[in-house]
Amino acid sequence: MKTYLDCIGCFLDQALKSARLVSDDEGMHERVLREILRAAVKMDLTQPPAVMGRFIHQTVRRFSGHEDPYRSIKDHFNRLALGYYPRLKKDIEASGDPLARAVRLAIAGNIIDFAVRSRLDDAKLDQAIEESLRADMSGAVLEDFRGAVRGAERILYLGDNAGEIVFDRLLLEQLPREKVTFVVRGGPVINDATRADAETAGITDLVEVIDNGSDVAGTMLEMCSEEFRCRFEEADLIAAKGQGNYETLNQVNKDIFFLLKVKCPVIARDIGCEVGRLVLQRNNSFPGE
Repeated sequence: MKTYLDCIGCFLDQALKSARLVSDDEGMHERVLREILRAAVKMDLTQPPAVMGRFIHQTVRRFSGHEDPYRSIKDHFNRLALGYYPRLKKDIEASGDPLARAVRLAIAGNIIDFAVRSRLDDAKLDQAIEESLRADMSGAVLEDFRGAVRGAERILYLGDNAGEIVFDRLLLEQLPREKVTFVVRGGPVINDATRADAETAGITDLVEVIDNGSDVAGTMLEMCSEEFRCRFEEADLIAAKGQGNYETLNQVNKDIFFLLKVKCPVIARDIGCEVGRLVLQRNNSFPGE
Protein backbone atom coordinates (compact mmCIF):
# COMPACT_ATOMS: atom_id res chain seq x y z
CA MET A 1 0.00 0.00 0.00
CA LYS A 2 1.31 3.46 -0.84
CA THR A 3 1.68 6.31 1.65
CA TYR A 4 -1.24 8.75 1.48
CA LEU A 5 -1.02 12.47 2.24
CA ASP A 6 -3.25 11.82 5.26
CA CYS A 7 -0.44 9.70 6.74
CA ILE A 8 1.92 12.66 7.16
CA GLY A 9 0.09 14.21 10.11
CA CYS A 10 -0.02 10.78 11.74
CA PHE A 11 3.76 10.44 11.33
CA LEU A 12 4.35 13.69 13.22
CA ASP A 13 1.88 12.73 15.95
CA GLN A 14 3.54 9.33 16.34
CA ALA A 15 7.01 10.88 16.51
CA LEU A 16 6.01 13.39 19.20
CA LYS A 17 4.12 10.79 21.20
CA SER A 18 7.10 8.41 21.14
CA ALA A 19 9.59 11.16 22.05
CA ARG A 20 7.44 12.26 25.00
CA LEU A 21 7.17 8.68 26.16
CA VAL A 22 10.91 8.43 26.78
CA SER A 23 11.79 11.97 27.87
CA ASP A 24 10.42 15.25 29.24
CA ASP A 25 13.12 17.16 27.34
CA GLU A 26 11.27 19.50 24.96
CA GLY A 27 14.52 20.25 23.17
CA MET A 28 14.85 16.57 22.29
CA HIS A 29 11.21 16.49 21.16
CA GLU A 30 11.89 19.41 18.82
CA ARG A 31 15.02 17.79 17.40
CA VAL A 32 13.08 14.61 16.67
CA LEU A 33 10.27 16.49 14.92
CA ARG A 34 12.66 18.57 12.84
CA GLU A 35 14.45 15.40 11.75
CA ILE A 36 11.14 13.83 10.73
CA LEU A 37 10.05 16.97 8.87
CA ARG A 38 13.31 16.99 6.89
CA ALA A 39 12.79 13.36 5.95
CA ALA A 40 9.13 13.94 5.05
CA VAL A 41 10.14 16.46 2.37
CA LYS A 42 12.04 13.70 0.53
CA MET A 43 9.62 10.88 1.32
CA ASP A 44 8.72 8.47 -1.49
CA LEU A 45 4.93 8.28 -1.34
CA THR A 46 4.92 5.09 -3.42
CA GLN A 47 6.44 3.27 -0.43
CA PRO A 48 4.27 1.90 2.41
CA PRO A 49 3.81 4.07 5.53
CA ALA A 50 5.87 1.55 7.51
CA VAL A 51 9.05 2.84 5.82
CA MET A 52 8.68 6.28 7.39
CA GLY A 53 7.51 4.62 10.60
CA ARG A 54 10.81 2.79 10.81
CA PHE A 55 12.75 6.04 10.38
CA ILE A 56 10.65 7.73 13.08
CA HIS A 57 11.37 5.10 15.69
CA GLN A 58 15.03 4.79 14.77
CA THR A 59 15.26 8.58 15.22
CA VAL A 60 13.58 8.47 18.64
CA ARG A 61 15.94 5.72 19.77
CA ARG A 62 18.96 7.63 18.47
CA PHE A 63 18.08 10.95 20.12
CA SER A 64 16.83 9.45 23.40
CA GLY A 65 19.37 6.67 23.93
CA HIS A 66 16.48 4.27 24.72
CA GLU A 67 16.84 1.06 22.72
CA ASP A 68 13.26 -0.11 23.40
CA PRO A 69 11.11 2.87 24.47
CA TYR A 70 7.89 0.82 24.66
CA ARG A 71 9.34 -2.06 26.72
CA SER A 72 7.36 -1.33 29.90
CA ILE A 73 4.16 -0.89 27.86
CA LYS A 74 4.76 -4.22 26.12
CA ASP A 75 5.33 -5.94 29.47
CA HIS A 76 2.11 -4.44 30.84
CA PHE A 77 -0.03 -5.66 27.95
CA ASN A 78 1.57 -9.09 27.93
CA ARG A 79 0.51 -9.44 31.59
CA LEU A 80 -2.94 -8.03 30.89
CA ALA A 81 -3.58 -10.37 27.95
CA LEU A 82 -2.31 -13.42 29.84
CA GLY A 83 -4.94 -12.66 32.47
CA TYR A 84 -7.61 -13.13 29.79
CA TYR A 85 -6.08 -16.29 28.34
CA PRO A 86 -7.62 -19.02 30.59
CA ARG A 87 -11.17 -17.69 30.18
CA LEU A 88 -10.87 -17.23 26.43
CA LYS A 89 -9.33 -20.68 25.97
CA LYS A 90 -12.33 -22.22 27.75
CA ASP A 91 -14.67 -20.13 25.62
CA ILE A 92 -13.05 -21.48 22.43
CA GLU A 93 -13.15 -25.08 23.68
CA ALA A 94 -16.86 -24.74 24.47
CA SER A 95 -17.64 -23.23 21.07
CA GLY A 96 -19.31 -25.17 18.30
CA ASP A 97 -16.65 -23.85 15.89
CA PRO A 98 -13.35 -23.39 17.76
CA LEU A 99 -11.42 -22.18 14.70
CA ALA A 100 -13.95 -19.45 13.88
CA ARG A 101 -14.03 -18.36 17.52
CA ALA A 102 -10.23 -18.24 17.70
CA VAL A 103 -10.02 -16.19 14.49
CA ARG A 104 -12.41 -13.60 15.94
CA LEU A 105 -10.48 -13.37 19.20
CA ALA A 106 -7.14 -13.12 17.41
CA ILE A 107 -8.48 -10.15 15.46
CA ALA A 108 -9.92 -8.59 18.63
CA GLY A 109 -6.42 -8.63 20.11
CA ASN A 110 -5.27 -6.30 17.34
CA ILE A 111 -6.76 -3.39 19.31
CA ILE A 112 -3.47 -3.42 21.30
CA ASP A 113 -1.68 -1.09 18.89
CA PHE A 114 0.19 1.95 20.18
CA ALA A 115 0.96 3.20 16.68
CA VAL A 116 -2.63 4.48 16.57
CA ARG A 117 -3.91 4.24 20.16
CA SER A 118 -2.02 5.64 23.15
CA ARG A 119 -4.47 4.53 25.86
CA LEU A 120 -6.11 1.17 26.36
CA ASP A 121 -7.61 -0.18 29.57
CA ASP A 122 -9.35 -3.38 30.62
CA ALA A 123 -12.78 -1.97 29.79
CA LYS A 124 -11.81 -1.18 26.19
CA LEU A 125 -10.24 -4.62 25.76
CA ASP A 126 -13.37 -6.27 27.20
CA GLN A 127 -15.45 -4.25 24.76
CA ALA A 128 -13.23 -5.28 21.82
CA ILE A 129 -13.61 -8.94 22.76
CA GLU A 130 -17.39 -8.71 23.02
CA GLU A 131 -17.63 -6.81 19.73
CA SER A 132 -15.47 -9.40 17.99
CA LEU A 133 -17.84 -12.18 18.95
CA ARG A 134 -20.85 -10.29 17.56
CA ALA A 135 -19.31 -8.59 14.53
CA ASP A 136 -20.14 -9.48 10.94
CA MET A 137 -17.41 -11.43 9.19
CA SER A 138 -17.37 -12.98 5.76
CA GLY A 139 -18.30 -16.63 6.16
CA ALA A 140 -16.92 -17.33 2.69
CA VAL A 141 -13.46 -15.99 3.58
CA LEU A 142 -13.51 -17.92 6.85
CA GLU A 143 -14.25 -21.12 4.94
CA ASP A 144 -11.45 -20.25 2.49
CA PHE A 145 -9.12 -19.86 5.46
CA ARG A 146 -10.26 -23.17 6.94
CA GLY A 147 -9.65 -24.92 3.63
CA ALA A 148 -6.27 -23.25 3.15
CA VAL A 149 -5.18 -24.39 6.63
CA ARG A 150 -6.28 -27.94 5.83
CA GLY A 151 -4.31 -28.01 2.59
CA ALA A 152 -1.17 -26.21 3.75
CA GLU A 153 2.13 -27.91 4.48
CA ARG A 154 3.99 -24.78 5.64
CA ILE A 155 2.09 -22.05 7.48
CA LEU A 156 3.78 -18.75 8.32
CA TYR A 157 1.98 -16.69 10.97
CA LEU A 158 3.20 -13.07 11.05
CA GLY A 159 2.60 -11.57 14.49
CA ASP A 160 2.09 -7.91 15.27
CA ASN A 161 1.99 -6.47 18.79
CA ALA A 162 3.00 -7.52 22.29
CA GLY A 163 -0.05 -8.48 24.33
CA GLU A 164 -1.92 -9.16 21.10
CA ILE A 165 0.21 -12.24 20.56
CA VAL A 166 -1.48 -13.91 23.55
CA PHE A 167 -4.66 -13.75 21.44
CA ASP A 168 -2.65 -15.16 18.53
CA ARG A 169 -1.72 -18.09 20.76
CA LEU A 170 -5.42 -18.95 20.98
CA LEU A 171 -5.55 -19.25 17.18
CA LEU A 172 -2.21 -21.05 16.93
CA GLU A 173 -3.64 -23.73 19.22
CA GLN A 174 -6.32 -24.42 16.58
CA LEU A 175 -3.78 -24.84 13.76
CA PRO A 176 -1.61 -27.90 12.94
CA ARG A 177 1.30 -26.80 15.15
CA GLU A 178 3.95 -28.94 13.49
CA LYS A 179 3.33 -26.99 10.25
CA VAL A 180 3.35 -23.49 11.79
CA THR A 181 6.16 -20.97 12.20
CA PHE A 182 5.37 -17.81 14.16
CA VAL A 183 7.27 -14.65 13.19
CA VAL A 184 8.17 -11.67 15.37
CA ARG A 185 10.07 -8.46 14.60
CA GLY A 186 13.86 -8.55 14.48
CA GLY A 187 14.21 -5.42 16.63
CA PRO A 188 12.13 -3.06 18.75
CA VAL A 189 9.65 -0.76 17.01
CA ILE A 190 6.63 0.75 18.79
CA ASN A 191 4.94 -2.05 20.80
CA ASP A 192 5.52 -4.72 18.15
CA ALA A 193 6.36 -8.16 19.48
CA THR A 194 9.90 -9.52 19.58
CA ARG A 195 11.16 -12.94 20.67
CA ALA A 196 11.05 -11.93 24.35
CA ASP A 197 7.32 -11.27 24.02
CA ALA A 198 6.74 -14.60 22.26
CA GLU A 199 8.47 -16.33 25.18
CA THR A 200 6.32 -14.47 27.71
CA ALA A 201 3.15 -15.37 25.79
CA GLY A 202 4.08 -19.07 25.78
CA ILE A 203 4.32 -19.24 22.00
CA THR A 204 7.90 -20.54 21.95
CA ASP A 205 6.62 -23.63 23.81
CA LEU A 206 3.88 -24.13 21.23
CA VAL A 207 5.36 -23.65 17.73
CA GLU A 208 8.62 -22.69 16.06
CA VAL A 209 9.37 -18.96 16.47
CA ILE A 210 11.72 -16.93 14.26
CA ASP A 211 12.29 -13.21 13.79
CA ASN A 212 12.21 -11.46 10.43
CA GLY A 213 15.52 -9.65 10.90
CA SER A 214 13.90 -6.22 10.57
CA ASP A 215 12.71 -3.38 12.81
CA VAL A 216 9.92 -2.27 10.45
CA ALA A 217 6.37 -2.22 11.86
CA GLY A 218 5.26 -4.55 9.09
CA THR A 219 6.99 -6.88 6.64
CA MET A 220 9.13 -5.08 4.06
CA LEU A 221 10.64 -8.13 2.38
CA GLU A 222 13.69 -6.28 1.06
CA MET A 223 14.54 -5.23 4.63
CA CYS A 224 14.12 -8.71 6.12
CA SER A 225 16.75 -11.40 6.65
CA GLU A 226 17.57 -13.97 4.00
CA GLU A 227 16.35 -16.74 6.31
CA PHE A 228 12.97 -15.08 6.69
CA ARG A 229 12.62 -14.39 2.96
CA CYS A 230 13.30 -18.07 2.25
CA ARG A 231 10.63 -19.11 4.76
CA PHE A 232 8.24 -16.60 3.23
CA GLU A 233 8.78 -18.00 -0.27
CA GLU A 234 8.45 -21.61 0.92
CA ALA A 235 5.20 -21.02 2.83
CA ASP A 236 2.02 -22.06 1.06
CA LEU A 237 -0.18 -20.15 3.54
CA ILE A 238 0.56 -16.89 5.34
CA ALA A 239 -1.56 -15.39 8.12
CA ALA A 240 -0.61 -11.73 8.60
CA LYS A 241 -1.79 -9.79 11.63
CA GLY A 242 -2.36 -6.07 11.85
CA GLN A 243 -2.36 -2.93 9.77
CA GLY A 244 1.42 -2.80 9.29
CA ASN A 245 1.49 -6.22 7.65
CA TYR A 246 -1.47 -5.24 5.46
CA GLU A 247 0.28 -2.01 4.39
CA THR A 248 3.47 -3.82 3.41
CA LEU A 249 2.15 -7.09 1.94
CA ASN A 250 -1.17 -6.41 0.22
CA GLN A 251 0.55 -6.11 -3.18
CA VAL A 252 2.67 -9.25 -2.77
CA ASN A 253 1.82 -12.26 -4.91
CA LYS A 254 1.35 -14.84 -2.15
CA ASP A 255 -1.62 -16.57 -0.55
CA ILE A 256 -1.99 -14.27 2.46
CA PHE A 257 -4.91 -13.94 4.85
CA PHE A 258 -4.93 -10.57 6.61
CA LEU A 259 -6.41 -10.45 10.11
CA LEU A 260 -6.85 -6.98 11.57
CA LYS A 261 -9.07 -4.46 13.27
CA VAL A 262 -9.26 -1.34 11.09
CA LYS A 263 -8.21 1.63 13.23
CA CYS A 264 -7.21 4.13 10.56
CA PRO A 265 -9.33 5.92 7.91
CA VAL A 266 -6.59 5.47 5.30
CA ILE A 267 -6.60 1.68 5.78
CA ALA A 268 -10.40 1.69 5.82
CA ARG A 269 -10.46 3.50 2.47
CA ASP A 270 -7.90 1.13 0.97
CA ILE A 271 -9.81 -1.97 2.09
CA GLY A 272 -13.23 -0.46 1.39
CA CYS A 273 -14.79 -0.66 4.85
CA GLU A 274 -15.49 1.54 7.86
CA VAL A 275 -13.11 2.26 10.75
CA GLY A 276 -13.61 -0.26 13.55
CA ARG A 277 -14.34 -3.18 11.24
CA LEU A 278 -12.86 -6.60 12.05
CA VAL A 279 -11.31 -7.89 8.85
CA LEU A 280 -10.40 -11.36 7.63
CA GLN A 281 -9.41 -10.81 4.01
CA ARG A 282 -7.61 -12.90 1.45
CA ASN A 283 -4.94 -11.13 -0.57
CA ASN A 284 -6.44 -9.65 -3.72
CA SER A 285 -3.02 -9.76 -5.41
CA PHE A 286 -2.91 -13.57 -5.24
CA PRO A 287 -4.13 -14.95 -8.59
CA GLY A 288 -5.39 -18.17 -7.01
CA GLU A 289 -7.77 -16.25 -4.77
